[in-house]
Amino acid sequence: MYISMIGIDHNKAPVDIRAQFAFTKKSAGEAMENLKEYEGINGCVILSTCNRLELWVSQEADAEISLYECLCELKGITDISWKKYFVEREGKEAVEHLFYLTSGLKSQILGEDQILTQVKDALSLARDHFATDNVMEVLFRMAVTAGKKIKTEVPFSHGNPSVIHQAIKFLKQQGYSMQGKTCMVIGNGEMGKVAAQTLREEGADVTVTVRQYRSGVVNIPVGCKRINYGERIEYLPACDIVVSATASPNFTLREEQVENVEFAKTAIFIDLAVPRDIEPEIGQMEGITLYDMDSFRFNEFPEELQEHLEAAGKIVTDQMKEFYQWMDGRDLIPRIQDIKEDAVHDLNLRIEKILKKIPMEEIDRENLKDAVDQAAGKVVNKLIFGLRDRLNQDAFLECVAGLEKIYEE
Repeated sequence: MYISMIGIDHNKAPVDIRAQFAFTKKSAGEAMENLKEYEGINGCVILSTCNRLELWVSQEADAEISLYECLCELKGITDISWKKYFVEREGKEAVEHLFYLTSGLKSQILGEDQILTQVKDALSLARDHFATDNVMEVLFRMAVTAGKKIKTEVPFSHGNPSVIHQAIKFLKQQGYSMQGKTCMVIGNGEMGKVAAQTLREEGADVTVTVRQYRSGVVNIPVGCKRINYGERIEYLPACDIVVSATASPNFTLREEQVENVEFAKTAIFIDLAVPRDIEPEIGQMEGITLYDMDSFRFNEFPEELQEHLEAAGKIVTDQMKEFYQWMDGRDLIPRIQDIKEDAVHDLNLRIEKILKKIPMEEIDRENLKDAVDQAAGKVVNKLIFGLRDRLNQDAFLECVAGLEKIYEE
């Protein structure tokens, strides 16, 4: 069995290509259920965020599986030319990628910790759909542990690095201030709430759209106003900034809805969704500047992060080492069990002659043999696992191989 993954992200693919392979929570669950039925796949996890889509599987070593073809089949895609946007990794390369990703060291915004929650949610969703196996479980749990340790022990000092923070930083560099601006945030999910709260903290007058539900209370960030989602077009003329951040597969703002709107001032539209929320043609309209997820990239490396990277890297390395030890131990357990059984059988043959000479009831003799078997098994386990804890991995593997040869002769 080995680990493999395929992924597409903001580094290699524009937002429109990424959108073709994006999954909603519901569709990801259904996809993982289908994948689990593929011959050779023992467990799988789908991670789908605004910046990336990744499919992880643990599969049989001799299974011939094209993860790209699996994705295309799940999404109903026939264009093979998009494969160039994907990266495939196997074994240790795949493991390393997940650990560094979960730690925020491969994100569009270095050090951001939203990915940690996204990885945890991906694992939880896979569990809910009975798609994981013990390899996926341990891999993702240990990667999350690394991310948590970095978050608590190596705090990156550039603040809360969500995409909306990066967008605001970008606009500030252009001389644009949020203070006093009228903003509408379309969407009241996790990203929408973060966007609304952040804009409010920057001094903007923020209104959040909410959909009408038959029951239940819809919460919005403190200090923000609300309007019904259906009133968003009527509210547009008053807006300096419009942010859309939903999980909808359809546009929240279409060209035909906006083309007749008369704006009293230049408006900035920010699309934080994948797939897109705002129809791209809107960005061509006079008086509107449209930004999407790929607009807010910074080439400079924040100096305040550099001093933390070494410590973060050590945590990742230590956690990966623990995972490899678990994997190696997982493969070794059947071999150790065989060695133990051979050793106990060897002891039984040697002690049986002694027991026959001791006067006792047959039932007592059998009970004594069982007790000796248990004690012998515990001694062998203590010896072998003691060696594992005191030797480096290569030396321990040589010892196991040597013990196996003893009883092969």
